[in-house]
Amino acid sequence: MAVGRRDKNLQSSVRGSRILAAIAIGVGVGCVFAFLFPHGFFSTNQKTQIHTVSDSNSEVDPASCESTEKIDLLKSDIRRLSDKNVELKRQVRDLNEKLRLAEQGNQHAREQVMVLSEPHKAGPFGTVKSLRTNPAVIPDETVNPRLAKILTEVAVRKEIIVALANSNVKSMLELWFTNIKKVGIPNYLVVALDDEILEFCKANDVPVYQRDRDESIDSIGKGGGNHAVSGLKFRILREFLQLGYSVLLSDVDIVFLQNPFDHLHRDSDVESMSDGHNNMTAYGFNDVFDEPAMGWARYAHTMRIWVYNSGFFYIRPTIPAIELLDRVAGRLAREANSWDQAVFNEELFFPSHPGYIGLHASKRTMDFYLFMNSKVLFKTVRKDDTLKKIKPVIVHVNYHPDKYPRMLAVVDFYLNGKQDALEPFPDGSQ
Repeated sequence: MAVGRRDKNLQSSVRGSRILAAIAIGVGVGCVFAFLFPHGFFSTNQKTQIHTVSDSNSEVDPASCESTEKIDLLKSDIRRLSDKNVELKRQVRDLNEKLRLAEQGNQHAREQVMVLSEPHKAGPFGTVKSLRTNPAVIPDETVNPRLAKILTEVAVRKEIIVALANSNVKSMLELWFTNIKKVGIPNYLVVALDDEILEFCKANDVPVYQRDRDESIDSIGKGGGNHAVSGLKFRILREFLQLGYSVLLSDVDIVFLQNPFDHLHRDSDVESMSDGHNNMTAYGFNDVFDEPAMGWARYAHTMRIWVYNSGFFYIRPTIPAIELLDRVAGRLAREANSWDQAVFNEELFFPSHPGYIGLHASKRTMDFYLFMNSKVLFKTVRKDDTLKKIKPVIVHVNYHPDKYPRMLAVVDFYLNGKQDALEPFPDGSQ
């Protein structure tokens, strides 16, 4: 028994010695590896550090340059995509606007069809009246919120006088708004076609609006002549009508002597001054055409009227009125040599015929003595003592190229009491 116990103690002692030896060997090997590989046996930091140290003296890091170029390319792509996104949003907005207008047009057409299609008994002789005044469109402020805000502040009873101007007509514009202020007309607005006119109006406390940049028309607005600028108004006026406002469009070669809103009838889509100079030419007449070769049928009767002046007209916010603006603006864009006044009248008066659908717009001719053109004034009125006593609402110097001095003479004659102010000028231009 004693011998067995000693064997067991001996075996335990040997086993403990082996464990201690293994521990000692492990510690030793660990110290050797720690000395030889201070950053770890599998670490790549040493290689990285060597590259870092060796490259620290170089001026440009190729990897860094490559990263910068990639960043610039990414920024360029982001900008390009952002611009494309803005353009797509604009196109979507334009399509929604066209769709909305089409829906409004269909709705108004359905309403009129319902009214007209309802069976009615004809009343007594002379009492039957047809539908004349088209309903106004539903205002849509999303078309131009900035303009909508300005019109809310400036317009009176949803009506406003609008003139387009660039720096080429600065002196006439000043005379234009000076007399508007004298008459006491509060609801007028200048659409500035360049920055100079914008600042000029602000300096003179004149309500002014400048459209957002549009490269397709800015070049015309800034440097264009009278006819070119005149063609822009049909595009610009569209937004006013979509916002639900009636517009009295005015060129700047016009002298205001009374408030025109006191003399409008408002029963038609378009109410315009005439280039006519008497009852026949202004309001229409039966003109007989003589063709002797036809013998018994040599006389052919024709209906004639002198054109409406596209520089002064009142237009209501109706579907036919907006269609008129679209038709005229579209033709002027396609027909480079067309005159806006001729196109305006053709679209307003030409009836439907094979290959063409006429515009179903109602129209009224203004009193040519109250809304007077310069031919009426210088050829007729100033020579007639009775007619000289009539005070017109406006005088439009449309027949004469020396516009500014004649405008000053009109002011002197009608507002300053200078009876001979009109005498120095010839009837026509020389």
